[in-house]
Amino acid sequence: MTIDVESPAALPDAVGRSATGEWLRIEQRRIELFADVTEDHQWIHLDAERAAAGPFGATVAHGYLTLSLIPRLTHGLLRVGGVEMIVNYGLDRVRFVTPVAVGSRVRATTTVVSVEPSSSGTKAMMDVVVEIEGHERPAIVARSIALIVPAA
Repeated sequence: MTIDVESPAALPDAVGRSATGEWLRIEQRRIELFADVTEDHQWIHLDAERAAAGPFGATVAHGYLTLSLIPRLTHGLLRVGGVEMIVNYGLDRVRFVTPVAVGSRVRATTTVVSVEPSSSGTKAMMDVVVEIEGHERPAIVARSIALIVPAA
């Protein structure tokens, strides 16, 4: 399901609407690559044997890895006609609620909570919840802001 809006001017009509994306499995290889890029090689992410005996029972994805996947997890959930581009403007609130164990599947639900004009276009504020399959508590809750630039 997606949130389809005819134009940036119609974005206020999307407030309160939600859409949920597809599941994505978090594999150890992705965690290792993220560790290398960020130089965060903490054992809870990389040492399967030690992590199995640790607080989470397995290696876990970096919180920032899961956060960085929000664009992937929400891709296509908000479609707006008549735009040049939609870009990430930032995040207002982020909470890492539950660690994501290796092999888990995650997906995001996004809800448009407000829309405001900007000198560059329209800002859409969206609440994003990244859930973990089979878990009651989410991995992440965040307020994401997208800048929607109309076509020239």
